[in-house]
Amino acid sequence: MMTIPRFVPVTVLRRYLPAACCLGMATQAFADSAPTQWVSQDDQGHLHYQATAKGDTIPDFSCAGYAGGGVALPDVPVKKTVAPAGDDDSGAIQAALDEVAALPLTNGFRGTVLLSAGTFHCAKPLTLSQSGIVLRGSGSGDKGTIIEMTGDPHLCLEINGKNIARPQLDPSQGIAITDTYVPEGTVSVTVADASSLAAGDHILIERKFTAAWIHSLGMDTLVRDGKPQTWIHLDQVMTYERTVRAVDGNKISFDIPMPDAIDAQLLAPDSAKVFKLGKTVEPRLAQCGIESLQINSPPPSGTLTTKNNHAISINNCEDCWVKDVVMRDTLQNIDVLGSARRVTIEGANAFHTATVSKGAGYPADYTIRGTQILLDRSSSTGHGSFYVATANTESNLNVVLNCNFYGVDGDGGAIQPHARWSTALLVDSCNVPDGKIEYINRGTAGSGHGWAMSWGVVWNCTAKIFNIQQPPGAINWCIGCKGAADQKTGLNDGFISFGTPVLPKSLYLAQLHERLGDVALKNIGY
Repeated sequence: MMTIPRFVPVTVLRRYLPAACCLGMATQAFADSAPTQWVSQDDQGHLHYQATAKGDTIPDFSCAGYAGGGVALPDVPVKKTVAPAGDDDSGAIQAALDEVAALPLTNGFRGTVLLSAGTFHCAKPLTLSQSGIVLRGSGSGDKGTIIEMTGDPHLCLEINGKNIARPQLDPSQGIAITDTYVPEGTVSVTVADASSLAAGDHILIERKFTAAWIHSLGMDTLVRDGKPQTWIHLDQVMTYERTVRAVDGNKISFDIPMPDAIDAQLLAPDSAKVFKLGKTVEPRLAQCGIESLQINSPPPSGTLTTKNNHAISINNCEDCWVKDVVMRDTLQNIDVLGSARRVTIEGANAFHTATVSKGAGYPADYTIRGTQILLDRSSSTGHGSFYVATANTESNLNVVLNCNFYGVDGDGGAIQPHARWSTALLVDSCNVPDGKIEYINRGTAGSGHGWAMSWGVVWNCTAKIFNIQQPPGAINWCIGCKGAADQKTGLNDGFISFGTPVLPKSLYLAQLHERLGDVALKNIGY
């Protein structure tokens, strides 16, 4: 029987990291590393990318995380302190959060609510619903701040702004993308007329999923129990928010790479457009954080659909963070929803003494539905679960970095993108010794989850089993990894390498350094 430790602080997690993370300061473990053809470093440490015949490359993932990556998490001054009262503390904590929420913004922040050391009992959810608020405990260890979840099952903490309705886009205002093929990883497109666009403009790149594209992936023939399954609805629209960096004739360049390719042969006319957004777009909630506390729950029971306690939800926001949080026996520990972007989760540690029965499926420790999410130096220990899952098309350009996931008594879980064409997930330097890392076609599983990941990368990871499948017209890479390949993993397709770690040691950190230099690594603790 494996013993689950009571407390793993952020500093302990650092022992799992290479002594020098990425920049030519090779440790012995990487002394015999070989470069990979897909991303290589020259003698000066600069990165070079190999492209497919159509121009697809591994994307630059360094935009993931708080403020777009490489920015230190802020230290927000305390404005209110709350001590435990011995009864239900939900009301007192929420009142303090609301009091700070009423303060004016100063440089983007209102202030921190500090929870004293001790045990708080909470029977209701606690919500950060205005920009610039931080809820900070006095440490995530047993002598720090502990939130004991009491009462009916509920969500413990949430960062949740107002649901921002994007302006209704007038199709006539869209500027058609004229490229016959937009490669994955590119930072530019050609449009019919770029005369209305300039550097600094905020744009939406819109792409509709069409019947021809769905058919090309074989996702229009899913049948379960004699009933057709809908993978992605026809004409479902995917949009990518970008900022224009430059305009050269009708070619526009932008700040963040495309997480998916756009093939005009599989689109209806005018299915890919660029829309210029005006200054009236309402901003998301921003600059909120949850720090340095422990959440305890009674062990879960029943099935996945049974009401149990959940730890943290993040939605309708940007530039937010969770740091140094321990979660014990909560289900669905941290859920980042589809309307969240540029979020860092650092030093989050989940522990399970029990889990729910299989039923409708296993719970997920860290669910990533948004974009530019960085899960860094975090862990899960305990009974089977999906350690990291994605669940929708909005999930793209996300990173799982230097994380460790352990099962109990041989009951190991999986990092598994879960449903409906999530794109560009990087799992970098992670350890899943008794579980799986899977980028797969889930077929009719669930409600027709189908191809769950494309353009994903697994980089210098260790797992018991890897299952990396290749979607038609797209790629999933698995490079420098150690473990056994599932029989469905194509070992001879040129996108898979096993057995020997590669350089750079961390793809994310190398890309971040390439873009922003040494200070960016220092800002995020590397």
